[in-house]
Amino acid sequence: MPRILIVEDEPAMQRGLRDNLEVEGYAVETAGDGETGLQQILRHQFDLIILDVMLPKVSGFDVCRKAREQGVRTPVIMLTAKGEEIDKVLGLELGADDYITKPFGLRELLARIKAVLRRQEGDRSSRGGSVSIGDATVDFATYNASRGGKEISMTPKEFEVLQYLWENRNATVSRDQLLTDVWKYDDSVSTRTIDNFILKLRQKIESDPSRPRLIITIHGIGYKLIAD
Repeated sequence: MPRILIVEDEPAMQRGLRDNLEVEGYAVETAGDGETGLQQILRHQFDLIILDVMLPKVSGFDVCRKAREQGVRTPVIMLTAKGEEIDKVLGLELGADDYITKPFGLRELLARIKAVLRRQEGDRSSRGGSVSIGDATVDFATYNASRGGKEISMTPKEFEVLQYLWENRNATVSRDQLLTDVWKYDDSVSTRTIDNFILKLRQKIESDPSRPRLIITIHGIGYKLIAD
């Protein structure tokens, strides 16, 4: 039975989500503010986190960022009352796996939950062992990476972007391909999200991020991971 944490400060929304998800067979826990939610995320194991953006004490964005910094790999679906693209992009860059804008229908949320959990399970079963990318060693199955014996800290989405590039190594991958295949989004989300992820990956695996030799830019199209 998948365990889901709901971090939502509106009592009616929190209660409604919990009741409906329990009917669907999920084990549900709740938190009413960002601080409490973060504590639960760091102390307990969940299969999915549903995280509101506008929270007391600590915002959903900060909860997501701090959880990823602490190595939490649990998928996150962010709830936001805002529809602006910048909020969606920021959530993705901080490590969220999906987002849904209020108001939303129960069927839509359930579909998103099932898709994220299914994708997570598929990722676990399809990943192989460790691979070498430059002088970095990356294990996509365990979300572990290192260079020169030192651990590289990467978010789940950074691992997934790197894995996609690895699976398509030595071939040009467009930004739209990454958005569609990694995030399951269409091009309505700004492709600068991809550029920011690539910049962070270069800082972590390139010997000289200002002169990349592993992840190179194909101008006007996207990127290519160079590998033997």
